[in-house]
This record gives sequence, C-alpha cells and structure tokens, in this order.
Amino acid sequence: MSPWKLPLIVAAIAVPIAFAFFLGGPGIGVGVGAFVALGIVYTAVRQRPRGGIGPAPASADGQRVLVVLADRLEEPRAVEEVADSIAAADGEAAAMVLAPAHVGFLDRWASDVEAARREAQQRLVVSVAALAAAGVEAEARVGDEDIVQAVEDQLGSFPAAQVILVSASADAGATQAARELRARLRTGFRHVVTGPAAR
Repeated sequence: MSPWKLPLIVAAIAVPIAFAFFLGGPGIGVGVGAFVALGIVYTAVRQRPRGGIGPAPASADGQRVLVVLADRLEEPRAVEEVADSIAAADGEAAAMVLAPAHVGFLDRWASDVEAARREAQQRLVVSVAALAAAGVEAEARVGDEDIVQAVEDQLGSFPAAQVILVSASADAGATQAARELRARLRTGFRHVVTGPAAR
C-alpha cells in the first residue's frame, strides 16, 4: 500500500464518527461508529489473498489439464478447442473437469445447495460426454461456487500445468474470473468462450 493511502483511510474512518459525536451527541456517534465498524468487517471478510494460484511451474504435472465449466461444453467448436489443448499436453494427458456449483442468493441463506449441485452434475455429464466423443477421457468433480476459489482448491490436489475455463460469452462473472485467473495462475491458462459472440 502507498504511504499516502493510510492517512486517508484513517481520516475516512475517524472524521464521520467525530462529526456524528459533535452534531448528534453520544447516541448518534456510537451508532455511526458501529456502522463504520460493520463496514470494515464486511470489507475485510470479502477480501481474498492476492498471491499466485497453483503449483510452481517446476512442480506442475505437464500431463495434467484442469477444465473448469462455467457453462456446458457441448458446442462443437469449443469441444474441439478444449480437446486439442488437452491433446497438446506432454505425453499421456490426464484431464479433470470441474463444474462450480452456481448457488443462488436465497439458496445460500437457506443452505439449500442440492439444486445447484444437481445442475453442476448435469453440466459435467454433458461436457464429459462431449469430450469422450472427441476422444478425451476425463474425471469429473463439482467445486466451490466461486470459480477462482474452485480452481485454487482443485489445484491443491490436482497440480495441473494448464487450466482451461469454458464460459458463455454473456457470463460477466466468468469473464471477471478469467481476468483474475490470468493474472494469478502460475500455470498455463486458456479461456474458451461459447455462444454467438465467440463464432
């Protein structure tokens, strides 16, 4: 962090609280202070480590490829692109297909993730079948709803040398995840986009 940012952050926290005490008295001041504290905690909880993801290039297995499905892999052009990338891996490639479970806001609060897991499993079945038809055998797993976190978790037990993200052209969340993965992955990365805009 730049040295000049810290005084600004402290001022942004302290000034509203001081004004609240001065203008509204102790009751308002304490309320504003509590609100600012909640904001700090919320911001801290949402922060993620920004270090590199995945094994160091020297320890990555050149025969392993991780395919992450933000969308179904069934479009022939996309299947061919992914299959060619897997075939280009060193020697006898081992592929893992990972489908993050897309959990809705209300489902998350109700702890109802079964529908999201079923949808992820259906995405896996269709995609693994499409890869099998292209001559690629792959294992399949359901992962964390956050794409970047799912990749980080999976690379811990499957140290792939390349990660391929498959997403629809209109998926803004996957596009954002692709930018973060491109910046943070220590391994190779490829983003395969499906849909009309990709053609």
